Amino acid sequence: MHLIDWLVLLLPSLAVIYIAIRTHYYTKGVAGFLAGGRVAGRYVVAVASGEAALGLISVVALWEQYYKSGFAIGFWGKLATPIALLMTLTGFLIYRYRETRVMTMAQFFEVRYSKRFRIFAGILGFGAGVINYAIFPAVGARFLIYYGGLPLEVNLWGYSVATYPLVMAGFLSVALAIVLVGGQLTIMVTDCVQGIFSYAGYAIVFFAIFWFFSFQQFGEAMLARGPGLSFVNPFDTGELTDFNLLFIFIGLIASVYNRMSWQGTQGYNAAALNAHEQKMAGVLGTWKSGFQTLMIMLLALAAYTMMHHPDFTAQAAAVQSELTERINLGSDVTTETIRKQMLVPVAIREFLPIGVTGIFLACMIFWLVSTDTTYMHSWGSILIQDVVVPLRKKPFSEKTQLLLLRLSITGVALFAFFFSLFHGQTTYILMFFALTGAIYLGGAGAVIIGGMYWSRGTTAGAWAAMITGVTMAAGGFFCTHYWAELIYPWLYSAYPGFLAAFKDGLESFGDVLPIANWEVGPKKFPITGQEVLFLTIISSVSAYIIVSLLTCREKFNLDRMLHRGQYARKDDDDGALTVQAEHKRGWVQKILGFNEHYSKGDRILAWSVFIWTMLHFAIFIVTALWNILFGVWSSETWFLYWKYYTVGLTGFVAVATTIWFTIGGTVDLRQLFQRLKVLQVNKLDDGRVIGHMNADDYAAAQLARESKPSLPEERAENPPRQP
Repeated sequence: MHLIDWLVLLLPSLAVIYIAIRTHYYTKGVAGFLAGGRVAGRYVVAVASGEAALGLISVVALWEQYYKSGFAIGFWGKLATPIALLMTLTGFLIYRYRETRVMTMAQFFEVRYSKRFRIFAGILGFGAGVINYAIFPAVGARFLIYYGGLPLEVNLWGYSVATYPLVMAGFLSVALAIVLVGGQLTIMVTDCVQGIFSYAGYAIVFFAIFWFFSFQQFGEAMLARGPGLSFVNPFDTGELTDFNLLFIFIGLIASVYNRMSWQGTQGYNAAALNAHEQKMAGVLGTWKSGFQTLMIMLLALAAYTMMHHPDFTAQAAAVQSELTERINLGSDVTTETIRKQMLVPVAIREFLPIGVTGIFLACMIFWLVSTDTTYMHSWGSILIQDVVVPLRKKPFSEKTQLLLLRLSITGVALFAFFFSLFHGQTTYILMFFALTGAIYLGGAGAVIIGGMYWSRGTTAGAWAAMITGVTMAAGGFFCTHYWAELIYPWLYSAYPGFLAAFKDGLESFGDVLPIANWEVGPKKFPITGQEVLFLTIISSVSAYIIVSLLTCREKFNLDRMLHRGQYARKDDDDGALTVQAEHKRGWVQKILGFNEHYSKGDRILAWSVFIWTMLHFAIFIVTALWNILFGVWSSETWFLYWKYYTVGLTGFVAVATTIWFTIGGTVDLRQLFQRLKVLQVNKLDDGRVIGHMNADDYAAAQLARESKPSLPEERAENPPRQP
């Protein structure tokens, strides 16, 4: 990397650190540390949560997928369009979650179910989350070393020290400092600033790709794949074994079932000014990706083109040579999976020009730090809020609780450092996510959706769903991790008949269901992590419904939990919501999520999202039906579809959305600090639950009961004051 690249990286990074330090002075109380004070506007939540949710590791994971499967498999992902649209516009789960005023999902579990279940879910979520997060530093450090061309070892005071742990320690220390300074508020502000800086960076990288490559070169490389392995034709992917149509289908189901199950970014779920702003942040999220999505896809396909097109033979040889040299000399436990994982980053460095190389590195470091801060905060908070606090009969002082939160977050960072230092990754990142996440996600979806929307859901049903999910997911994780070295050899020697029957059964099922391609062999477990998650979901939902119906004796009061009707709180809405006159809503308005809080601008935004999204879905349906009914397009035609529609149209719209969110995020940040200046701290808003109510709600209810006259004549003598 050139000196210019390092300067381009340094300046915005210093600006973010300065802003983090300044934000510290606005953090107030436990609620401020955990949920940013609940005063964020829609643009801050949309921009910041989008920056945190993606992350460098997710980008590398997507590169793995695109480099292996190209655009073709992603085409079928558009089946989720109407589902995602409906969940976004109606605020499915997120609206009700914000109405509960909880700060962690397990706090909701105590409000809805029981304290013991909260503790169990807290332990489970913390364990799954920490293990899931524990490879983040490893991927981040390898990316910085490989992309930055850093040496594998450096000389410190006469000793040769591996660069890998030093790089990990460096960015983890920066991320940890940001979290400890001000918790969720500091995280949210820095993530928003990083997101605003990155929007321009995405656009620059996007145009730089086409400075180096032509569409003709893209086409010649992508169209050279063999039968069943097409990069561009979604009807010619039968030989893909990992990222196949079944992977997409399960993803559609999981997108609904696990919409709010994973708690890696939980601080953002409670950070908005009110439930309406929380929902509108999600609506804005439909527009915000723009150049970001295109850049990620194009970089992977550009790397593939460079490695396979004859015009770039010299560059491809240099990349392979560097990867071979680094792996042979590397002191870390490096597998073939890591070699494939780092191929795209090294290739990218070969074709991005000076200056743009630094801009892209800045974007990636922003993704890296934003995800580390958010995940450290989430998993560290869960341990204290959902395990330690409920176990203690006497509440902690505010100072002690904040200290414990900071110590727990530091512990998460240390665990991730040492896990990444010694763990050898053996599977794709997305598959690792699915396997580790399934331990918690398999049962959590049923418990959350049932608890939010079904008054007959019971604590016993919640226990049944979660235990079923843990058991099946843990079994899948064990089989995947130990198949090659333990399970397959044991089955082959002890039960060869069972192994043969298992192989024949899977292959027969694959013939009946041609969207997947199962192969039973000695190298890896034939059922992927995504498929384990699906089996876990089916079992957990069944357990929740059956046990709840058998044990329900009384309906749960959802209105009290959601602060609706007579239980409404004024402090959540005063001066925050635009309340329109009530009127009967038609089915279209219901789909669009319209309610009395929608302003004219909100309605325009919702309509724009609906029209734009359904236009894309209509194009997808017409394209798919045309190919099914009138014959599949040639690969050349599918490449033109990708060129003009996927890249061309999306790039055109991305220019407008980049300007839009840069302005909106900047204005909303200023308003955030204005609200923070006058924010009043409620010391009872600390995550405790009393009698299935948040501690501050319980205190308010007790005060109301004590002040309410018990006799009619007393009420007559003391009429309420008129405003």
